[in-house]
Amino acid sequence: MTEFNEDSHISDPRLGESKAVSGARRLKIDSPESLRFQAEAPSRDDIDIDRLIASYDYELPAELIAQNPSVPRDSARLLVVSPDHPSHAIFRDLPDFLQSGDLLVLNNTRVIPARLRGRKSTGAPVEVLLLEEQQNNCWLALVKPGRRLQPGAQIFFEPQKLGAEEKLNPASSPNQLSATILSRDEATGGRVLQFDVPAGSRFEDLLEKYGQVPLPPYITDSQSQAEQYQTVYAQAQGAIAAPTAGLHFTPELLQRLQERGIQQASVTLHVGVGTFRPVEVEDITTHKMHGEWVEVPQSTVEQIRETKARGGRIIAVGTTVVRSLESAAMNGELHPFRGKTELFIYPGYQWRVVEGLITNFHLPRSSLLMLVGALIGRQRLLELYQVATKHRYRFYSFGDAMLILPEATIR
Repeated sequence: MTEFNEDSHISDPRLGESKAVSGARRLKIDSPESLRFQAEAPSRDDIDIDRLIASYDYELPAELIAQNPSVPRDSARLLVVSPDHPSHAIFRDLPDFLQSGDLLVLNNTRVIPARLRGRKSTGAPVEVLLLEEQQNNCWLALVKPGRRLQPGAQIFFEPQKLGAEEKLNPASSPNQLSATILSRDEATGGRVLQFDVPAGSRFEDLLEKYGQVPLPPYITDSQSQAEQYQTVYAQAQGAIAAPTAGLHFTPELLQRLQERGIQQASVTLHVGVGTFRPVEVEDITTHKMHGEWVEVPQSTVEQIRETKARGGRIIAVGTTVVRSLESAAMNGELHPFRGKTELFIYPGYQWRVVEGLITNFHLPRSSLLMLVGALIGRQRLLELYQVATKHRYRFYSFGDAMLILPEATIR
């Protein structure tokens, strides 16, 4: 998600580029929208191609990378993927494409103010991106500059939000936040930080004062507010990036969906490095996902079972919901699940729960792109991305959306 630590395994300049790396495979399609797509199982040759990282390149003009969210949220465009031609709609039209009895599953995670700025004891500036709490007030984080922050180094953080008295006299703040670097994490290239929380203070409260909600590095010129990078149903604090497919929903749209008989259920996946870490291996099947915390509650499992029993369809809102539900059904049957998932979904995956998907347009060579390719086929996915580019859809976190109907998927 962000290029932080020069010795970090997750740093990748591709995340900030406007198009795929050189050598991208260009699809030769005279008129993409004139094609009729068939949801067929991939051949053996296709499966071999699907394993190559270069098969997930595509070109994108820089001006199509959305810098600000749609206002209102549900005015974003929607590319509807059916068995035949893709069609163009507005996100607020979503109820027209679903059926009474369908179940939308949402990710209710909330993005924390995970970006912190401070200084070393020498006065040199430091930037920190929190990844996950390992124990009480002890966090795994990406730090910049990483090589200059070795175990034992201290960081003194600067508040981003000051009260009226503190603005007049910054030294009056009794709750200075600092941290000591304990160790280096080999898996991420990050650091383990122990925060020194003043007596009588809570780290969560200090984070609201010292931290900022982090935006992805390809959003470089945004006038968005922090709440615009949260879903309207966000509840469970813990993510460091938003489940962006859900950003398009408004309370009014959720209400209209319910009135149409389209029910809603929730899971929690705290979006972290596992979601935004780039795939860097040539054979994607050797990529290892970093674990992310998931909860699929009993109530959601029951709603899914009831929906399927009466012939309804399970529509995931976002790739994080896909990974949550499929993780909870790894033994072949859906059960409540609470813990970390390292599930990596790519073409050839055998689906267990999810039947349809609402998703944004994703970065080249990302695990998210591979997940969507597993649902509708990599070749068709790239063809659809060409359609979206031709029609000037907006891409990535603040961009437009795609609805993949169940009848359009490979299952």
